[in-house]
Amino acid sequence: MSLQEQIKGDLKQSMLAKDKARVGTLRLLMAEIKQVEVDTRTTLADADIVAVIAKMVKQRKDAISQFESAGRQDLADAEQAEIGVLQCFLPQPLSEAELDQMIDATLAELGVSGMQAMGQVMNTLRPKVQGRVDMGALSAKIKARLA
Repeated sequence: MSLQEQIKGDLKQSMLAKDKARVGTLRLLMAEIKQVEVDTRTTLADADIVAVIAKMVKQRKDAISQFESAGRQDLADAEQAEIGVLQCFLPQPLSEAELDQMIDATLAELGVSGMQAMGQVMNTLRPKVQGRVDMGALSAKIKARLA
């Protein structure tokens, strides 16, 4: 079963359960997927859908920090609930040890060192860790290793 079919099935179940918050989030996700498909004029693969979901989670995390700084905890809680729904469809996050091991393996595989190799290492690792780790954290770890 593809990820998009899984999301549609979960949407139907949520509608039957009358879970309005979950239905709203899943409809928003389906609309975002459809928008990307229309923009690119292709059908999205599971990896592309994971990238869309990861982008939506990042947007919600940014919104939470803004809502909390503005003193709107109610809106921050709503965004947090949406993150919980979206993360159900993301792959299991990588542990610090697994991430360190992947970075070491990539550096050894490419045989590079120095900051000039940053882009090459990121481009190699990005498809492997998409949706499983924050790209900012990955970038910081790679910079620390290459420095």
